[in-house]
Amino acid sequence: MNLTKSLGYLGILASILVGLGEYFLHYSSDILGHSEHYEFFKFVPLENLTIGHFLAVIGLPFYFAGYLHIYRMLKPGNEILARLVLATGFIAFAVGGVWIGSRASIGNIIHLKGSMDNQSYENLITHYTNHMEVLVQVLRVVIAILSTLFVITILKGGTYYKKWMAIFNPIVILAVVFSTMFFAKDVAKHLVPIAMNVTHFILFTLSLYQLKKYSKNQLHA
Repeated sequence: MNLTKSLGYLGILASILVGLGEYFLHYSSDILGHSEHYEFFKFVPLENLTIGHFLAVIGLPFYFAGYLHIYRMLKPGNEILARLVLATGFIAFAVGGVWIGSRASIGNIIHLKGSMDNQSYENLITHYTNHMEVLVQVLRVVIAILSTLFVITILKGGTYYKKWMAIFNPIVILAVVFSTMFFAKDVAKHLVPIAMNVTHFILFTLSLYQLKKYSKNQLHA
């Protein structure tokens, strides 16, 4: 249980470090009004791009520890499904790692817009969109698959989770975070740029809570 708990805390550490990194990379007070063609990056200081890049890169590997925690929580219920969740989680953050590692570069290109000819600039933006930004769509599909497997495994029973944990799967939490754009824009401009990290902070926190409750019940059984 101690290893499972430690892995969960490493997952929370990942969400904090990568979340801070992504916040430095993406946030400005103008982010919601300049989302097209990466224009929001021109409001992000270059030093923030550098800080954000290295925070995200340092924090990202801890996400794999976080998914080992999820795997160990699910394993008693169905090991095959738990392994599928683990593999899908690893794929998600491998893809996410490639994407987050590219953000400082595209931010720098946006800052250089005025120093290059328009055709070269447009070619760079198109290339980035086709090779890197497309990974966001891939990531969303992988997270949806992961969430489905997560829900199925919990509802089958036998895991360390109570069945209500199935409601708090990554795709549902992510949708709730994005929904703040419709009713709380002042909050959304801080949450949406780091939505995946907010999602996993909540996921790992609830998972550790369930582990604590399970461990306490075992002591009193």
